[in-house]
Order: sequence, then structure tokens, then C-alpha cells
Amino acid sequence: MFDKLSFLQQRYEELSTQISDPEVIADQNKFRELCKEHSDITPIVEKYNMYKSAKTQLEESKEMLGENLDKDFKELVQAEYDDAKEKISQYEEELKILLLPKDPNDEKSVIVEIRGGAGGDEAALFASDLFRMYSMYAETKNWKIEVLSLNQTELGGIKEISFGIDGNGAYSKLKYESGVHRVQRIPSTESGGRIHTSTVTVAVLPEVEEVEVEINPNDLKIDVFRAGGPGGQCVNTTDSAVRITHLPTGLVVSCQDEKSQLKNKEKGMKILRSRLYDLLQSQQHNEIAEQRKNQVGTGDRSERIRTYNFPQGRVSDHRIGLTLHRLDSVLNGDLDEIIDALITYYQAEKLKGGEQ
Repeated sequence: MFDKLSFLQQRYEELSTQISDPEVIADQNKFRELCKEHSDITPIVEKYNMYKSAKTQLEESKEMLGENLDKDFKELVQAEYDDAKEKISQYEEELKILLLPKDPNDEKSVIVEIRGGAGGDEAALFASDLFRMYSMYAETKNWKIEVLSLNQTELGGIKEISFGIDGNGAYSKLKYESGVHRVQRIPSTESGGRIHTSTVTVAVLPEVEEVEVEINPNDLKIDVFRAGGPGGQCVNTTDSAVRITHLPTGLVVSCQDEKSQLKNKEKGMKILRSRLYDLLQSQQHNEIAEQRKNQVGTGDRSERIRTYNFPQGRVSDHRIGLTLHRLDSVLNGDLDEIIDALITYYQAEKLKGGEQ
């Protein structure tokens, strides 16, 4: 680990010199690339310097403790020694985490897809609640939201929605939200006051650029049709809705929210690119399924990950055994405690797997 840290510190110094070179600055592509590398390793180098400082303090205090000191001064030196020892242990653990291989998608924006599952209208209503929850969470991070595709019910629920969240690092925060979300509550239509259980599926996909996923236009079947809304009423008098089928995989994307056929096609292609990218990643991950299961969870869309219990006002994440008795604040977008706990858990799993 320390050989790697020494190399990174040397590389950091080289990069600091290079990004100050006028010739490098003139080459914008190279300058941008070097700045990103410099930015990526800066937190590691800063922590390593803190570690070395604590190590120096420990050695100096240890040497002084071997001398003939008066009682009060010896107690002071002993306190410095103990403090340095504690910091070294803390910094070593933090450096191990910083050196873990990064998910190449972590800095990306995301496309989130929410679908009502078992439970009919009640599931659709909860899908709407989850869309609101993620929207409010995104607002706390100053991330931008764009609805890409929406299919609503007559009661105001959501059968299916795809929306983009544009923000640096959005994927790193939201990637563990994929899976089945279960809700337990008494529906407003239930006269007997019985608790119903419904499910909603969430898929979080990294948003990808055209250059990252190559789509052959000949592999696409594009149909246009007239948009419709809840109850089947016409919401558009022109054939502006677009359905895109990717023939090799059978993936189908429909968009009808814009009045412009071109805009609906653009949104549909954005969703399709992310779904194809996710499919390719899933195929790669399946080849190392056991290793991945140990390191970052299955990520299976069918895996029940969380329960929202309204009668008891609690939220439970089943993967990490975390239960919070503040359902209202969670549904209002206060997700940091859950998300931070998930990130910490999966980092620990990677460390246990010996991934250095």
C-alpha cells in the first residue's frame, strides 16, 4: 500500500508541474485530462501527508518519552504519543478506502426508472411517492431533474416513469437504490382499515454519452403514434409519440411527453443508451457473479431492498439491517443517513474482499 502511496505522491508533484506549463494549458484536451487525474489523486495525497505527519509526531514523542522528563511534561508528551498513534490507525483505514478501485460510473449523472409492481393502484401511488422522494433528495444536492417518460393512472399514481438526474456524482449516491421497494400501509380506499403490502421497482442507470454505446441505426425500429393519457383520452392531435425498439436485444422505449416527435426521439435514445449500457455491464458482472455478490451486492432488480412501514412510521433497509423511525422525513428526501450507511457497508465489503 505504501509503495503505491509513494508513487501517487510523486505523480501528484509531476502533475502539479505539468498543469502549470503554458504548452500543456494550450492543449485543452491534455490539460483537462491531467487536471482530472490531479483532482482524483489529491485527496489520497493529502491524507497520506497527514499520515506521515502523525508518524513523525509519534516517533518524536516516543524518543522524548525515553528521556528523563518531569511528571507534567511527560504526561503531555504521552498524550501527544497516544493522539498520534490513534490518528495513524485512523488514517491507515481511510487510505485503504481511498485506494479502493473506483466505479468508473460514479461521477456520472443517472437515469432513474420507477415502475409500480404488485399492488395495482396502491403500488402506482407509492411509485409517485418515490418519484417525489428522489426529486426532493436531488434538490438538496442542487441536481437538475428532467422527466423523460411518464405513464400515469387516473388516480394520480405512476405506472412507470423514467427521469434524468443531472449532477456530478449522482450515480455514486444513488446506485444502491436499484431493487424492489416494499410499502406497507392502509390504502385510502380500504374501508376495513387493513394494511396492504405493495411493491415498486427502481432501476438506477448511469447516463452514458453516444460515444460510450454505439447503436447501429439499422438495429432500430422506430414507430410513431398519437400520445394518450389516463383513461385513453387524446392529449395530442399529432403523431408525436415515439416507440423505439432495439432489435438485437428486444429493448423497447416509448416517449410521449413532448409535443415534438424529435424531442421524444431524443429522450427515448437517451433512455435506450443507458439501458443498453446497463445490460452490457450486467452481462460482464454475471461472469464474475460470486465475486460481485461478495463485493457490491447482487444489484438484482428483483431483490427486495427496503420496506416503508406507514403504521409504525419506519423505514428498514434489509441489506444492512438499518431501521429508521422517521418515515416522513425520508419520504421528504432526507436520504443521506441511509445512503451514507450503504456506501460505508459496501466499502467495508470491498476491504474484506482484499481489494487493494
